[in-house]
Amino acid sequence: MNTWTAVLLASAGCFALKVLGWSVPPRVLERDRVRRTALFLPVALLAGLVMVQAFGSGRSLQVDARAAGLAVAAVAVLLRAPFLLVVVLAALTAALLRLA
Repeated sequence: MNTWTAVLLASAGCFALKVLGWSVPPRVLERDRVRRTALFLPVALLAGLVMVQAFGSGRSLQVDARAAGLAVAAVAVLLRAPFLLVVVLAALTAALLRLA
């Protein structure tokens, strides 16, 4: 299978999922359980992505400067710092630790 075949198949699959979502009856989408799931699912997926990017290294776990940057970002969020400052502090922390 070449690259274009994979891209076209993935595109068709995404379109099929979108059409499937449009075909769900409104009464199903109005249930509380579905609403709560739709509300929290992006948060859970983003948290999983952050953890994989912060601690993953190939097929193993690794604690390095990325973990320190994540910890600094978490403290900045808890202190209600603006988002841009959170990102800059995390990047600066990781960069300085890698430099050392």
